[in-house]
Formats: sequence, C-alpha cells, structure tokens
Amino acid sequence: MALQNPGRRGFLKNGMTAALGAAALPLIAPARGLADSALLEMEQEASGKSAGAALVKLDFDRRIGEIDRNIYGSFIEELGRCIYGGVYDPGSPLSDSNGYRKDVMRAIEDLHVTVLRWPGGNFASGYTWKDGIGPKDQRPRRWDTAWQETDPNQFGTDEFLRYCEKLKVEPYITVNMGTGTMQEAADWVEYCNATTDTSWANERRKNGHPEPYNVKFWGLGNEVYGSWQAGHKDANQYAADALEFAKMMRWVDPTIKLVAVCDNSVDWNVPVLEKLVDIVDYASVHHYGGSLDTAKEILDSYFFERQLQAMEGLLTAMMGRRRNKEPIAIAADEWNIWFRSWFKRGDPHKLEETYNLRDALWVASSLNIFHRMCRSVKLANLAQLVNVIAPIMTNEKGLVLQTTYFPFQLYAEHSGNVALDAFVRSDTFPKMPHVPYIDVSATTDDKNGKLTLAIVNRHPTADIAVDIEIEGFRPRASGVVFEVNGPNLDATNTFDSPNNVKTVRRGFSGAGANFRRKCAAHSLQVLLLERA
Repeated sequence: MALQNPGRRGFLKNGMTAALGAAALPLIAPARGLADSALLEMEQEASGKSAGAALVKLDFDRRIGEIDRNIYGSFIEELGRCIYGGVYDPGSPLSDSNGYRKDVMRAIEDLHVTVLRWPGGNFASGYTWKDGIGPKDQRPRRWDTAWQETDPNQFGTDEFLRYCEKLKVEPYITVNMGTGTMQEAADWVEYCNATTDTSWANERRKNGHPEPYNVKFWGLGNEVYGSWQAGHKDANQYAADALEFAKMMRWVDPTIKLVAVCDNSVDWNVPVLEKLVDIVDYASVHHYGGSLDTAKEILDSYFFERQLQAMEGLLTAMMGRRRNKEPIAIAADEWNIWFRSWFKRGDPHKLEETYNLRDALWVASSLNIFHRMCRSVKLANLAQLVNVIAPIMTNEKGLVLQTTYFPFQLYAEHSGNVALDAFVRSDTFPKMPHVPYIDVSATTDDKNGKLTLAIVNRHPTADIAVDIEIEGFRPRASGVVFEVNGPNLDATNTFDSPNNVKTVRRGFSGAGANFRRKCAAHSLQVLLLERA
C-alpha cells in the first residue's frame, strides 16, 4: 500500500504512455487529459441516455485458459484497525481463545478468500519479524514510521500463519527490503518452512509449531520504487538487492515462489525484470482507483486493464531471456477503490473507506478483467480485508458487509476454472467508445458441464436487454441468477442500515442456445447454467 496515494492516481492523471509504450497511444488517446468537468458531463449525459440491446456471444471451443484461484486473494496489514480490532481482538466476547474475531472469520470463510498477504504494504519496509515471535509479554512495542502508530507486536508470524491455517488459505509474506537484511529474510524462510535441526526452525518448534508452515508465496519488498517507502531504491539498486535476497531465501527453501516489485513505468520494470528474470515467479502490479462519478470510475477500470496488459506485454518480451520454462506471471497483489479516506498520526480509524454500489460494480469489472487475463494474472490480493479499505467493517458489537463484499463472494464461489472468450457488443459511455455499459466474463469447468456468466450493467439509470448466444453448450431451460443491486449508485451499507446493497438469489427460466436477459441499471448479475 502506497503512502503517497496520489502516486497511485498520478498514474492515471499523467497518462499511461510510460507503461504501455508508444504503440499503445491510440488505445488511450481518447481518454487522456479529461477534466473532472468533462467526466461529470459524461456522467450526466449517460444518465439521460437510454441504451440499446447488448449482445454476448459464447463459443465453448474458444477457451482463453485456466483461471488460477489465487486471484481471489486478499491482504491484511498492520495499519489502523485492520488487524487490531478487526482480525485480532483479544478480550472481546466475539473472539476465540486465540484472540481471533469469530464473526470476522466466518465472513472471510464465506468470502472464499484463497490467499492472504501480510504484513504489508508500507509496514513491511520497516518490520522486524523477530520482534513478533515468542512469549507475548516479552515482545517489544515499536513505533511504526509507515503509518505513524505503535505496533504492539502481539500479532506476529505465528498468529498470522495459524490464522491462515484456521481459514484454510495460502499465506503470502512480504519481506522487509527497506530497513531489513537478506539474512533476516532467509531466517524468516527458515523459521516458517525449514525441517532442519537449526536455530530458527528450532525456534518455531519451541513456539509451538513442530511442523513447518510451508509458506509458498514471498514478496521481495513492497513498492521500493516510491519515496514514501523506508529504504527507497532506484531500479538498478533494487534489482541487485532483490537478486541477493532471492538467492538467500531460495537456498533455504528452493520451492518458494517469489514476487518482484514492479511499477507503472518501463524505466523501473525493464532493469528489474532483466536482472530477476530467472529467479522470480511473479511481477507485482498495484492499482487503486475510484471516483464520485460513474463515468470516471468505470474509465478507471479501463485503465486498470490497460495497465495489466502493458505488464503482460513486457513479460512476454522478457520470456526470450528466461531459461526457466514457466513464464513470469502477474501478481495484482494490491488492488481496490481508495480515494476518500486518508490518515493522520494518532487516528485509529485510518483509511476506513465507505463503499457504495458504484464501487461494487468496479470490483466486479476488475474480476472480469482477471478472468479475461487469466493466462497472465495468476495471483491477486484485494487490499484490504477488514476495516481498512475493506469489504468487512467491524465494531465492538459485530460487523457489516460493505457493497464490495458481494461481487467478490459471487465470483470466488461460483466461477468455473476455465475462462471463455466472450464477444460483447454494447453501447458505450458518451465520448468513451472504448468503455461499454455492459462488461462480461464467462467461465466453465474442465468438462464444459456448466456456465457461469457474470454481466455488469454499468449504466447509471437504464435497464439493458442482453441477447445471449451460445455455441457448443446447450443449457437447461432453468437456471439460477444472483443479482447485486441497490436503490442507486450511491447506496452504502452501514451498521444502521446494513442491507441497502445485497445479493438476491432467484431461479429463472427461458434459457437456451439463444435467450435474452434484462439486466437492471447499475447491477451485477451472475447466471449459473448447467448443461442440458
């Protein structure tokens, strides 16, 4: 997570030329430089404009590839109330004997999270992991310079990894490449994964976990390209250091998967990937978007897809230099809406964003992107999970599910493991011919036994009829549809009014090789169809 949040959105404001290369300019030229007043005009124009029927064509022989379920990951950071008072709340009547909030665990289980990233984020660049193990009454309290708050070190490596075990999720640890050393990183791998009769493996055993945790995913630092990061480096310095960290960590456990820090600039990414091409498994992409008007927020999802495509192109170009057979994949290990909230020293409610229906549709659009780009996007982490820019919000009495919870839950629970290449024809936002009202992803299983069709109607006011044509699969006439919607795009869920936006499940009939669905304005529909 970036301390300099304008840096996230500066990528959009300053254009994407550096990331995409000159060849991509025609793709983005219509959208670049649009003032807020012009986007507001588009919002108003779109609201007053009806939309014609859309068309979705599916051919079950046109498979994009296999979807890695690790795209349904999330992220918890030592920040505000994400962990303390969110995930971990000892003494609360809502917590178990380990201090984990039971209601939060149930909500995470229902969300079907697959991977959990920790401890940061910016926090990782100053974190000494050895402070957070052993007897809790002997752990030091440290000042966290990243988020300007005290870290009591009560939720450390063992607490995190046991939490992952309880939730049956894969842990993903980001090592400290800011103030930390390669030896500390290698020691951390030993503590978590080693079976040897050596110091840190024995320390883990002494702390109550005889068997290794077998942590597979390890991040080589966090956003080291940014001046907001402790231990900020230029690309060449980071690449040289990351190579040595990676070597040391792999010498302890050769099976771990490593994530390199990448940026939105080829000036950073090229020297980093040239140096690390044979040792890393993933290149990270971070993206935060959002706006108070629909046109601008949906435009941001278009930019997000172009950002990922730019990284995909660069990784493809790099593959000629890679001796390993497996290509480097994309890890979108921080992505979310974040623009309303900020932080100040001493504020316990840092970055507590209130999400609306518009944000939920952006999340659904982003998950559609991950499906369409399943050949390259193999790991993703919604940032974050509880209280801090999160789908789950808590107080001392319970929790509320924010609007963004529901699309994530539907995709993670119901999507198949194979992405289909859906053809979509739809009217577009005014003056934005590359941004359609209707956004779609389609998935099936290995045997083409089912179809999950996710349709996002991003029009602010108009219902849209969607004609669906399917080849190679004849569905049963009846199916199930899950719809996420609310009274308007600004609808939110709060503790006082928790059900303004929710998922409604219904049966429907009339499906076939050709059929029509009416998709309500500002809605997500997830259709489940089985082969006849």
